[in-house]
Amino acid sequence: MPSVPFHYVDLRTFCYATEDEKRVEQALRRFLPEEYEIEREVNRGHHGDRIVVFSARVDNADDVRHVLRQLSELSDIEDVIDELDERVDDNCAFFLRLDKQDAFKGEVDRGEGITLRAKVEAYPAKQPAAVENAREALEQAREQAES
Repeated sequence: MPSVPFHYVDLRTFCYATEDEKRVEQALRRFLPEEYEIEREVNRGHHGDRIVVFSARVDNADDVRHVLRQLSELSDIEDVIDELDERVDDNCAFFLRLDKQDAFKGEVDRGEGITLRAKVEAYPAKQPAAVENAREALEQAREQAES
């Protein structure tokens, strides 16, 4: 994949008071290149409970390719590709939610816990062009993972 049609990929997850911070961070790291910097922000919930927000922005092309390779491991990647019309908004942002528990176990599945938002390059910056660019990038990542 010579070029990557994404400006950046944002990954974010929450660590609630009942969860282990190291495990939640490890789940997020499942999708990131090795030693990637993760921001950590401590907040308080509605009832005063502690919530830690872990987030990372991946904007280097090689690192974005790494994230795409991780996504290509989704068992239903074909469904994600088929749903791109609904997953890319009018601002050319691609959204996907990933299972935090499975990520901790080293697996890649859709589910609750980790939010992925990727800004898709498109010229002109219109949703149909962004959908096509995202489709090509995901298909290429899938093909590379299969070979």
